[in-house]
Amino acid sequence: MTAPADARRPRTARRLGLPDLRGQGLFVTGNLIDSVGNGMLLPLGLLYCTEVLNLPLARVGVAMTAGQALALPVTFLAGRLMDRVGPGRVVVWANILSAAGFALFLCARQPWHIAGVHLLVQAGINMYFTAQRTLIIHVAPAEHRAWFAFTGSLRNIGLAAGAGAAAGALSLFGTGSLRWLIAVDAATYLLAAACFATLTPPKPDGAPPDDPVTRSGHTRRYLVLVAVNIPYVLAQALLSVLVAVYTTRALDLPASAASLLFAVNTLVVSACSTVVTAHLAPKVPRRAVSTGYLIMTAGMGAFALPALPGATAAAWAALVAAIVLFSVAEILLGPALSELSVTLTPQAAGGFTQGLYQFSWAVGMVAAPALFTLLLQADPLLPWGFEAAACLIALFAAPALTTADRPGRRSPR
Repeated sequence: MTAPADARRPRTARRLGLPDLRGQGLFVTGNLIDSVGNGMLLPLGLLYCTEVLNLPLARVGVAMTAGQALALPVTFLAGRLMDRVGPGRVVVWANILSAAGFALFLCARQPWHIAGVHLLVQAGINMYFTAQRTLIIHVAPAEHRAWFAFTGSLRNIGLAAGAGAAAGALSLFGTGSLRWLIAVDAATYLLAAACFATLTPPKPDGAPPDDPVTRSGHTRRYLVLVAVNIPYVLAQALLSVLVAVYTTRALDLPASAASLLFAVNTLVVSACSTVVTAHLAPKVPRRAVSTGYLIMTAGMGAFALPALPGATAAAWAALVAAIVLFSVAEILLGPALSELSVTLTPQAAGGFTQGLYQFSWAVGMVAAPALFTLLLQADPLLPWGFEAAACLIALFAAPALTTADRPGRRSPR
């Protein structure tokens, strides 16, 4: 008699909450390399346009936003494509598209060129994340949340490695290395595409047939999930958009403060995601979502504390506590929301629903910079208060995220 897969794994792997990685080397490598490329993207795009092309910062910002906004509909196009050819091919094409966008960076000269390049790069990123969650449940169908937690850890490690590599090259060789870094980033996306191309996940079979009333109930429940996901999206954007400006301008802390907070977040999420998800997080996804949003609300309060009158002396302690709470909430929310995104309804892993779920990510990331900077300009407490209120609303909505209708209960007409 064959032992269960969990029992055949090494004891250390089980204690760390790691999924069964046997035979998944190229899948793991593809996820890691894609994240390295994303980590290099953040510092490189803006620097290249301003330092190498000598374009005004404001015009570059408008061009980047325009390109990313134009890429929003790609989530739905990618969803339709995923239903036709399966998630594996979409992930491969997504990485090729991002590689093409970075290669064209080297030919860009005008702001409209920058908009077009960011359209391609962001379209690839939107395609990738539309299909990635469904790809996971095909490649590793038995360990959804463990794989979501593990790929989340990989993503943080890859982002940190990419950003660190870019920062190291810039510090050693100056802005003259930007062209080489852009070329290397394009190559990382091609390498990730090659890794994913070796996978042969089955094409989705489609959702089981159901009557219009049941389908309508499934759609409403999935729309609740999309709405509940938005505060998490804004929180992720808040970390990259707001923290550095808030700590330096509102709290008069050195620029290194933001880097320290990012490092703590990366360390906690990378080291603890699989362990917490396997052993400490509530096993029911909606309860993990509720717990995560409760902790995230407390984290927003800790972030706001130093901006209160007379609380400046406690700034460092409050910020460290805030980033730890934020990181724990991220560990709880990320895998649970990803699991719900592909299991909440019978059609959840399909192209349209995954496109809709990813659309909430894309819209949130585009809207967050303008939203949070305007709130911060009005009052340093407003961004944290706004996000805390959004988290509380999601907390009260989370109990509706049941993965199946209750037995014997009919959906209302």
